[in-house]
Amino acid sequence: MNEKLMQAIVVRESGKKGDWNTLALEEVPLPQIVQGEVLVQVEAFSVNRADLLQRRGLYPPPAGASTLMGLDFAGFVVQTAPDVTDWSIGDRVFGILAGGGYGRFAAVPSVHLVPVPEQLSFVEAAAVAEVFFTAFTNLFLVGGMEKGERLLIHGGASGVGTAAIQLAREHGIETIISASTPEKIARCLELGAAFGINYKEEDTFPRVREYTNGEGVDVVLDWMGASHLAGNLDVLRSKGRLIVIGLMGGNKGEIVMAPLLSKRLRIIGSILRSQSLEEKAVITTHFRHRVLPLLESGKVRPVIDRIFAVDAVEEAHEFMKQGRHIGKILLSWN
Repeated sequence: MNEKLMQAIVVRESGKKGDWNTLALEEVPLPQIVQGEVLVQVEAFSVNRADLLQRRGLYPPPAGASTLMGLDFAGFVVQTAPDVTDWSIGDRVFGILAGGGYGRFAAVPSVHLVPVPEQLSFVEAAAVAEVFFTAFTNLFLVGGMEKGERLLIHGGASGVGTAAIQLAREHGIETIISASTPEKIARCLELGAAFGINYKEEDTFPRVREYTNGEGVDVVLDWMGASHLAGNLDVLRSKGRLIVIGLMGGNKGEIVMAPLLSKRLRIIGSILRSQSLEEKAVITTHFRHRVLPLLESGKVRPVIDRIFAVDAVEEAHEFMKQGRHIGKILLSWN
């Protein structure tokens, strides 16, 4: 391979927005680092639903970001900019990206890096990155959750869900989850959820009210959007926060406004990918102080469903589409 090129998974676009464009492993230009950056050789990365949207042309990367898919990575430092003094060649690192995780190498701001705990493999670290960052940011930095509060997570067996359950458990927060199968509910309960609802068989919101004796919850972590909007607001108690991190159930909803005032509710839209480099640096600092010790001690761990080789990326995406997984789907270069 040419030293100025690298292997990467690229999208072969059909030209029609919304098509399931094919993916291919090809050679592309090697990222060139600038001031404040390091070059990381990526050893593993995860599959996220955002990747499925991006390959269809429905979720383009922010301006200035790599056009490759991939919102996270784990690997080791192979080059540093002259002004970077806090990382050295060979350091094992992981973190989040706005794009580029599907490449063999990635240029990353040094302030966005997190050291891989000694006991974690690259695959395990890649399974941590995007979902633990997302869960931590939304529960604590955005949602301001505190010990003794109550949380509802839709899709608790997802990567973000399994991360959020563990972080909530470690902070004394009671968690209710919904999931689609008894197996997924059982796994969520093992991780620390207090109560699980099979949304295929029961209406989630009445069951939440029943379980909480009508009290409701303090925070809802939701990626469904419009389809769950009214129900989410109904089960929030006074000063509750609805944190919307996805729109799988539609992006246009209608609600009764009075409860927003009477219960002093907040509806918060949240996304990591498009935040500025400075905002991500702040999030990374908080993450290193508050989540990294939990990973190092083994109190929280990534939940991995399946690991695919990079050349099996189509199988990995298909597995994600089926939605049968619990936790993370990973791609590994080795």
